[in-house]
Amino acid sequence: MEKPNEKNNRGSNTAVKRVVDDFIAGLSDEHRMLVVLRAQLYSGKWEPMLDDLNNRLAGKPYIFKLVNRINDDIERIQEMRKFETEHNVDLTEYVELP
Repeated sequence: MEKPNEKNNRGSNTAVKRVVDDFIAGLSDEHRMLVVLRAQLYSGKWEPMLDDLNNRLAGKPYIFKLVNRINDDIERIQEMRKFETEHNVDLTEYVELP
């Protein structure tokens, strides 16, 4: 849920909003879960989540076991992070958090 004083990019540009809405509509449940976990466990940052996944693959200590399909999650994260950068948005502002 959006906080009253929080700045966001929602509605700031109709074309961007349309692109973001289309992107969000196309996200799988796995993609959405990664956005939720990023918000709830990693302070809204992709990098610590990617570090955890890569550490798990390398047999190093990690914080949280996300799923068995780590490589798939890494690809999903990279895809979503690229989208956020290209459109200057934060997907946590668009994906409903539990």
